[in-house]
Amino acid sequence: MKMILEPLTLTDQFRADVVEGLSLNQKRISSQYFYDAEGDRLFQEIMASEDYYVTRAEEEIFRERTDALLHALTGGQKRFSLLELGAGDGTKTKYLLKRALELGMDPLYRPIDISGHALDELGAALRKEMPTLRFRSEQGEYFEAIARSFNGSNEPKAVLFLGSNIGNLPRERAIELLKGVADHLGPDDRFLVGFDRKKDPAVIRRAYNDSEGHTRAFNLNLLHRMNRELGADFRVDRFQHAPVYCPATGLASSYLVSTCEQVVHIPGTDLIHFNAWETVHTEISQKYDLPMIKDLAFQAGLRIKDTFMDSKEYFADVVFGPKQQLR
Repeated sequence: MKMILEPLTLTDQFRADVVEGLSLNQKRISSQYFYDAEGDRLFQEIMASEDYYVTRAEEEIFRERTDALLHALTGGQKRFSLLELGAGDGTKTKYLLKRALELGMDPLYRPIDISGHALDELGAALRKEMPTLRFRSEQGEYFEAIARSFNGSNEPKAVLFLGSNIGNLPRERAIELLKGVADHLGPDDRFLVGFDRKKDPAVIRRAYNDSEGHTRAFNLNLLHRMNRELGADFRVDRFQHAPVYCPATGLASSYLVSTCEQVVHIPGTDLIHFNAWETVHTEISQKYDLPMIKDLAFQAGLRIKDTFMDSKEYFADVVFGPKQQLR
């Protein structure tokens, strides 16, 4: 008789990923597990923090350079599709959509997100704020949604990947994502990616260790989440939040550090041993300069068309087109 295996529940997958990551010589936990309800709340506090410049810098670009961004993305075409990877609440994108409607343009907004709840909330908000806007959300994996969208319409298309999310990916995965979009771009299509730029290291270090303690609470919430959802017995007061930044590479990393030798039990697994001052890697956030961005573009088969920066030049929204077809 053939055995039918039931798919893992979300909790089972969480447990399996945690146990695997904490069994490595360099312990790690995927940053995707930051975002439970409490993690979402804490991240909103981070974004509102005076020390965390990233969100404000990119919002300034979208607020102050709206017309130029629209032209760079659409080439003046009145009817176009605007796809957004990981749309969230769409705050920055709304600047483009509202202005497009004011100019008599007819955008079709297609937010793509893994969270159906986030898409439902975004759709409800847009129906109130912009009732004439064409809107079609896509829940699921980015590349599948992009393939469906690009194959189903002859309108010029623009793809957005905002918020320096590209910086949370290692270089090879960043190239893979860029290439995954580039493979679908036609000559009139564009791809905008947000990059956090290299800058004064002190500014970056403050952003990941803010004076109000939001980033510390956000990182430590991973331990609270494992206690809540997996029945683990982490003593959170025995761990420290430890962000580091290397100006030479532009890589910011976050760690949890065990302050003493200890063991932790997660029901259904073996005891997990921590040495004193042993680290758990939780996140990367790559900062870029222009040569690094050009290299990513070259590797992915893209070409830089336009670059927009905030007034402090902390952040860059880069518009790409296909390398061989760019006009």
